[in-house]
Amino acid sequence: MHANRHIPQPPHSAGEPYKGLRARVDPSQMPSPIDVIESDKEQWEGQTFMTLPGNNPPLSTTDFSAFDQGNSGPKHVRVSTWNVPSSSHLAKECDIPLAAIFQPFADLDSREEPIPVVDCGDTGPPRCEECRGYVNPWCAWTGGGCRWKCNLCGHETQVSPDYFCNLDANLMRMDLPNRPELNKGTVDFVVSGKEYWAPPPLPRMNSSYFSIDPPSSQAREPKSLSYLFALDVSLEAIRTGFLKSACDVLRDLLYGSTSIDGTQSEPSFPRGCQLAILTYDTSLHFYNLSPASPLASMIVVSDLEEVFIPLREGLFVDPWKSRTAIEGLLEALPERYLDTVIDNAALGGALLAGLASLAGRGGHIIAFQSILPTTGPGALEPPGDQASLYGTEKERTMFLPRHQTWRDIAEECSEEGIGVSMFLGMSKPIDVGSIGVVSSTTGGELFFHPRFNPARDQHVLASQLRRLLTRTTVYNCLLRVRCSNGLRISKYYGNFHERSLSDLDIGVLDADKAISVHIEHSRKLDAREYAFLQCAVLHTTPDGQRRVRTCNLALQVADLAANVFRYADMDAVVCHLARESMTKLTSRRIAHIREELTDRCSSILLGYRRHCAAATAVSQLILPEAFRALPVYALAITKCKPLKGRNVSADVRNYHAQKILSMSVRATMQHLYPRLLALHDLADNIALPDPATGQMSFPSLMRDSHTYMEAHGVYLIDNEDLMIFWVGSSVSPQLLLDLFGVDDLPMLDPNTIQLPVLDTRLSAQVRNILTHRYVQRGRTPKMLFVRQDMDGTEIEFSDMLVEDQNNAAMSYIDYLCLVHKQINAALTNGESISGGPSIRGSPW
Repeated sequence: MHANRHIPQPPHSAGEPYKGLRARVDPSQMPSPIDVIESDKEQWEGQTFMTLPGNNPPLSTTDFSAFDQGNSGPKHVRVSTWNVPSSSHLAKECDIPLAAIFQPFADLDSREEPIPVVDCGDTGPPRCEECRGYVNPWCAWTGGGCRWKCNLCGHETQVSPDYFCNLDANLMRMDLPNRPELNKGTVDFVVSGKEYWAPPPLPRMNSSYFSIDPPSSQAREPKSLSYLFALDVSLEAIRTGFLKSACDVLRDLLYGSTSIDGTQSEPSFPRGCQLAILTYDTSLHFYNLSPASPLASMIVVSDLEEVFIPLREGLFVDPWKSRTAIEGLLEALPERYLDTVIDNAALGGALLAGLASLAGRGGHIIAFQSILPTTGPGALEPPGDQASLYGTEKERTMFLPRHQTWRDIAEECSEEGIGVSMFLGMSKPIDVGSIGVVSSTTGGELFFHPRFNPARDQHVLASQLRRLLTRTTVYNCLLRVRCSNGLRISKYYGNFHERSLSDLDIGVLDADKAISVHIEHSRKLDAREYAFLQCAVLHTTPDGQRRVRTCNLALQVADLAANVFRYADMDAVVCHLARESMTKLTSRRIAHIREELTDRCSSILLGYRRHCAAATAVSQLILPEAFRALPVYALAITKCKPLKGRNVSADVRNYHAQKILSMSVRATMQHLYPRLLALHDLADNIALPDPATGQMSFPSLMRDSHTYMEAHGVYLIDNEDLMIFWVGSSVSPQLLLDLFGVDDLPMLDPNTIQLPVLDTRLSAQVRNILTHRYVQRGRTPKMLFVRQDMDGTEIEFSDMLVEDQNNAAMSYIDYLCLVHKQINAALTNGESISGGPSIRGSPW
């Protein structure tokens, strides 16, 4: 494409120019993340990755299948380098953070084997007497099969008589082919013994709710998962239609529905689980949903200072047995509160009611809130002008709860095995920094719908709630990551409650959530042996069975920096840097975090330059193969909503920070560098079934910059949270007709929420692309339609073009020049990147 044909930069939030002089750089010569992504897809798309140590896995953005050979697949665990440095000195020279990201319940590809379930009887799975690690494919067998040597700590443990088996000539067990736990890296152990039940929470001086029963000191018996739906019925929820949307969506998901065009949707509520419904404003309204009565009777609790549960029977019910009462209640609620004048909703009281009702069993609270809770437990004042806090030492207070009650509720719920997810549909600030801590601490999720509009947002809310109910979800979780001798876990990142230095309490854990760890050396490793990691999640399944999911990983150890870099995993490094940055928001100023990110990026590239490419000229920028696109992702992190300069509301910053902290590696990469497609350039056979095989191939992506866009084009950008169709001002009428059903640009309604179904090839192609992405992530993101130089929302599109100068940050070209300048100065002066202010001098 000729440079003079591209469009001018669309309206965007102002960027930051490069300070000083720099050489002219040809944008086409810049290292491209798209080249990296597309070449990996060419190599691995549709292929099977074998998980034995010694191979670089496909990128997280590639659709591949993995065959578990004793190492968990990359969907379950990724590490920042698949060759661990043998010493802390080598790790410091390379400057690659040693990190592992675990997603224990990740969705599998349809071509992959299901996770094996192993029942070892009443005695439970064999465990090391010393470190309590679980038996796995990397253990060794000694004493003729009478003992097994733990690969994590080296201790030898006696084999129980019922697990004993003779060894063959290779010192392998004779029953090895029939033992999945000795063949597969990821397995589920069934644990029926009481010692594996969820422990009771530690006693508290003051209980946050009233109960006639004394606090239990017994472990919690596993039961099927119970859901409590808490609905805000205040004036704001009625006025915006948020309550009606929530009731309609919940009814459709419980019992299925038929759309206007006759399409049937199946019920989505998990079979065998129970539910309760609670409504609240300045009081709490409980409902007896007993199947014995066709009508739900309401009991009101007005005392929010001492919340209690007014009924035992009929609160949690099977939705199919109580269908008449539940359907009648959900239809009646919006009408019942139509004339309400109460303009407040005590979310804190509702969460305490959920805690009181689920204490001793665990479960999932799903709350719908439309207004800042200014009454009841944890009552909050309107936050006032937060714009004045930016750039000051008080900036960090925006990311901390303004009332201790919210942290207390979060910790109590987590210790009781209760997860809290919230749908927020507000028209004014709601203080996500305070109320959101309950979701982030318990393993739940926030769903953010500012200025909620049923016509625009209800189908998105329905998609989100359907995904929440249907994805793999476990509860009452206790997670621990163990390392082999010579390594130790120094820090955990994610959404959880850290009960101790080694154990994490998680109320609910689902297929979309990941936990990461930072690893340090405690002594030198032997390069002739493997290093090992084991993540174990003790949990209860939705049908009430107690299990342990283990993810095991054996890693090669490297003595040379070149091998550490050769087997580096950029996706894992970027994900770790993003999570680390989000964690710092409560203690550091945003400008300093952005500056440190640039330093970290430059330090990694400097480590390679010094120890793997020292012979080249100092003025030459040398990028390792694994980190060719690292600078653009580092820049993308500084441009994400929590870290970007200029004014972004505290609610938006907190929502995105919590989301990034728990995202999978794949979702993180696609959120930071959104996928951009040119829809007007689709080949005739792309995104359509192949007549011979039935398979579809999907189009290549393009770089996130306006310099690659044309005014006669139609583009789709997708950052996992938002999809935007951008339509150029010179687009042809035929293209508009084929895709949108109109032949004139002003006739395209920017308030359209879904792509029309048209009988054209282009429409079929684009709808197939959207369906493919829906299958990948299991939900529909919000969708916008933007016309060039006509719609105000164009700024949202332009700010996603991370290679441009926007979001109070540099363009990719300028940023790469800055990184090069830092490396050049460090090489010339013989210093480290963060060695002095002369090198770091703030570019922001």
